[in-house]
Amino acid sequence: MACFAVMPVADMQQTLRITEIFYSLQGEARTVGLPTVFVRLTGCPLRCQYCDSAYAFSGGDIIALDAILERVAAYRPRYVCVTGGEPLAQPNCIPLLQRLCDAGYSVSLETSGALDISATDRRVSRILDLKTPGSGEVARNRYENIAELTPNDQVKFVICSREDYDWAVSKLIEYRLQERAGEVLFSPSYQQVEGRTLADWIVADNLPVRFQLQLHKILWNDEPGR
Repeated sequence: MACFAVMPVADMQQTLRITEIFYSLQGEARTVGLPTVFVRLTGCPLRCQYCDSAYAFSGGDIIALDAILERVAAYRPRYVCVTGGEPLAQPNCIPLLQRLCDAGYSVSLETSGALDISATDRRVSRILDLKTPGSGEVARNRYENIAELTPNDQVKFVICSREDYDWAVSKLIEYRLQERAGEVLFSPSYQQVEGRTLADWIVADNLPVRFQLQLHKILWNDEPGR
């Protein structure tokens, strides 16, 4: 079992548990293909059946916010993505996002949609992942978050089956998501739905959504730190 030094309470208020910080290409969403620094926070209250970052559920290192900012700055990035796990499970994610924005980066947040996003800096592009029935975590969706969305935000559905697709379309219509968010993203669950199949469904229904594939899986087989 990993051991961590006990830190004074005042110091703990300015730290986060971090799994990794790395520089790569953004694999999905609005800035796909752009060089980006990823700050992956440790821990997640969800257990989606298709999760590709289960290694971030535990472990990690306790790092001061100042040190995180220094490590990000060393890459001289334009774009920074805070991801997990579930980043918002750690309260100090909120000041981290603000400080990244204050530093002049274009900042995105990948969040499950199970936790309240209202306290996040509005300069952040929040990528809200609405969980489909096929994820196994559909009951965790916090639909109150939808009212918080702005054109700077994005909504993502990971589609595991035709049933998931039909469910996602129903939510798209019910919540008029294309009017609330800047983009609505439909992504095929890796090795569960063929990309071409999902693309054909979207075209056949003339949906106002963006089809996406996960570039990092195509290029690097989703290796950690890539």
